[in-house]
Amino acid sequence: MAFLDKHKVIETNATLLLVLAFLVVTIGGLVEIVPLFYLKNTIEKVQGVRPYTPLELEGRNIYIREGCYVCHSQMIRPMRDEVERYGHYSLAAESMYDHPFQWGSKRTGPDLARVGGRYSDAWHVDHLTNPQSVVPESIMPKYGFLLNRMIEGEYIADTMKTNRFVGVPYTDDMLKSARADFAAQANPDADGVEALQRRYSKTNVRNFDGRPGISEMDALVAYLQVLGTMVDFSTFTPDASR
Repeated sequence: MAFLDKHKVIETNATLLLVLAFLVVTIGGLVEIVPLFYLKNTIEKVQGVRPYTPLELEGRNIYIREGCYVCHSQMIRPMRDEVERYGHYSLAAESMYDHPFQWGSKRTGPDLARVGGRYSDAWHVDHLTNPQSVVPESIMPKYGFLLNRMIEGEYIADTMKTNRFVGVPYTDDMLKSARADFAAQANPDADGVEALQRRYSKTNVRNFDGRPGISEMDALVAYLQVLGTMVDFSTFTPDASR
């Protein structure tokens, strides 16, 4: 009863309740935040994860511009039903070069964290052009106009510089070769393909939309086809010390 009487004093005194609540939140916040200042990195680095190529980066920008992230998350949770449906649970390292990252919980459509390599380029083009032609029950809007919007990558080096400013490890060589790498990834016969693949491991090089020139469709499909393919999960072993 003595305890309840003391608690009643706190509940009936708005100022005292506010002060005590502030103290509790402050202490809890310090316990959570202060240790982070003593960690060199809060993300475990994983072999295979690399920055996006210029074409993939442009495709990611188109993905965000068109609002694809509103209906599709890129975060597979470590639960059995999710792993069996989508694949290995998502690692923080897989999004370490994403600004902003595409994690989330809203799924009008399926999670896309492991969509890379699951479907052919032609399937993606058909699906983006007319989603209902491959998934009749889909409510996804049509993005066929991306086929007619040609791009040359004239500003891609600037986009990469901005990403480097916030921590993406693009080298001076990558920035210098950005425009050439942008063009080479969509043209397997280009002279710069080998140099592109030296700079970026596991790079898909092909004409993604099957048409002459580089379209926004090429860039978007290039981005989709790399999602979830950088890490070799057949050899990946989680760090048990973390």
